[in-house]
Amino acid sequence: MKKYFSYLSIALVTFVFASCGLKGNHTSSGRAYELLVVVDHGVWDRAAGRALHDALDSDMPGLPQSEPSFRIMYTSPKDYDSTLKLIRNIIIVDIQDIYTKASFKYAKDVYANPQMILTIQAPNEEEFEKFVKENRQTIINFFTRAEMNRQITSLEKKHSNFISNKVDSLFGCDIWLPAELTNSKTGEDFFWASTNTGTADRNFVMYSYPYTDKDTFTKEYFVHKRDSVMKANIPGFKEGVYMATDSLLTDVRPINVQNSYTMEARGLWRMKGDFMGGPYVSHTRLDENNQRIITAEIFVYSPDKMKRNLVRQMEASLYTLKLPNEVQQNQIPLGEETKEAEQTNK
Repeated sequence: MKKYFSYLSIALVTFVFASCGLKGNHTSSGRAYELLVVVDHGVWDRAAGRALHDALDSDMPGLPQSEPSFRIMYTSPKDYDSTLKLIRNIIIVDIQDIYTKASFKYAKDVYANPQMILTIQAPNEEEFEKFVKENRQTIINFFTRAEMNRQITSLEKKHSNFISNKVDSLFGCDIWLPAELTNSKTGEDFFWASTNTGTADRNFVMYSYPYTDKDTFTKEYFVHKRDSVMKANIPGFKEGVYMATDSLLTDVRPINVQNSYTMEARGLWRMKGDFMGGPYVSHTRLDENNQRIITAEIFVYSPDKMKRNLVRQMEASLYTLKLPNEVQQNQIPLGEETKEAEQTNK
């Protein structure tokens, strides 16, 4: 099957991958999806700064209520002290006339570990504003994947061996899920694991079916298949109640996982005949060796809490799915050409 590459447009600009300073000596501070912007107060209040703020403050897709992609803090360069330099996600706004065009560069684990610092350079505020608007999704994706990679690193050290073994026995695959998913159900070519809590409930589902043709990778086919699988395997508390997909609030797009085409679906699920519902994310891939489709999905139920971090935390697990004869992927590439990024040690 033709491979599809849909990674960061960040690969089109020059990045510097640096490991220097206090690496390994300090643990980074801040919470997941919390970000510090280092910028002059005047710039932050003008159009250039507003463009960056609006990008970072844009809603995370696929949630039932509005939640920003990041929690934003900012400080001026003169107040960017040794304490603030330990924050896990940092954007440095560097506007100087020494530059001929706007560009990115990033550095990893400079002052603390784990840490990602993205510098946005531009010759003037007008070029900065234009560059940020053109690359707003690139910036969001960059820090989102950096956070997911931290979750994957944690999962590599500690994940549910029960789920990994079950997925291996049922599908011949492997995946890393949080150990808190202790409840499970097995069906025909189907597996479901859950925390089974009244709130902040996290769930993982995996199912397979024969590959027929390329029309499998369409929104319509996906929703039809998902609805039939969930109706058969995830019933509600009484007859006639079952999980269904909100097709109007489902978006699909092609992404790259394990260097192969993957269809990501993101949207909302609801219990037909009940008031329960919440967000889900799924990855659908072709297992070429066995000519079958594998769908791995996470969904959460948390009616009284914000859901961004719950979804992102679980979504990271989807990138660890290893089909037969594949090598386990322990990090999500930040861009198509990250292997070619220059590495410098200071």
